[in-house]
Amino acid sequence: MQLKELSLTTPKISPEEILQAIAIARPSQMLEAAIESTRSQHQRHHMLPTHLVVALIIAMSLWSKDSIEDVLQNLVQGLSGQWVRLSQRWKKPSKSSISEARQRVGPQVMSRLFHLVARPLGTEQTPGVFLNGLRLMAVDGTGFDLPDTDANARVFGYPGTRTGTVASFSKARLVLLVEAGTHLITDALLSPYRIGERRKALKLLRSVTPGMLLMWDRGLHSFKMVKTTQDCGSHFLGRVPQHVKVEVVQTFEDGSFLSWIAPDRKLKQKVAMQIFLLTLFFVPLNLSPLVA
Repeated sequence: MQLKELSLTTPKISPEEILQAIAIARPSQMLEAAIESTRSQHQRHHMLPTHLVVALIIAMSLWSKDSIEDVLQNLVQGLSGQWVRLSQRWKKPSKSSISEARQRVGPQVMSRLFHLVARPLGTEQTPGVFLNGLRLMAVDGTGFDLPDTDANARVFGYPGTRTGTVASFSKARLVLLVEAGTHLITDALLSPYRIGERRKALKLLRSVTPGMLLMWDRGLHSFKMVKTTQDCGSHFLGRVPQHVKVEVVQTFEDGSFLSWIAPDRKLKQKVAMQIFLLTLFFVPLNLSPLVA
């Protein structure tokens, strides 16, 4: 099961609250670290220094219906001089100048900033974040169409179609690790559509830590997924595909049963792992047995 297509709506909050949220979520010291580590061009004499370009890229999603020039004007008028660091003679640049500035900054600083900032933020007082002391996390993927350009087609490729037909747009695959209670994206991987969700989901386990309950759908079930999650010290709750047949070793009072899974049939006698598979519904009275 894939995530539903995402669409942005106009936030029902004031511009001042949006600007304050940007400043809180993206501290200036983290941006400095991202710029320094990626060696992004950081030239103060430009009309569009790197700090402002990064803020512009973030704000474009918050004011998605406004022109890029208007979004830039909102930032310059609303953010503090210390945060943006512009000269007193700053003038509103043209659309072509903004495009050149975005190319100059490049994608590396945005990627680095994401990994510095993205993390679970829910507290025990936030509804739906914890269950029996475990932070609820979920991993899933989705695909979306890209502009039909030669560059996108070369990097991301096209989805499969019926014989004799060609897809209208190239397609990308996005796999996300999300804090369930807040819907915050804590890690993400973007890849060509031909690369399956399972491979990318395994890489996202780099951000899974002890004290979490990680949930996934049946399409992500695999021995490696279970084993790697256990190695991270995390609990897990995943659906099992219908074709996966497991032998019931022992049945428990809560309706769950003990079984074994292995990498493949040849290694079944050499490498096996003990897990709990749930029959119909999971009643989270005691989650500690989920990881044996």
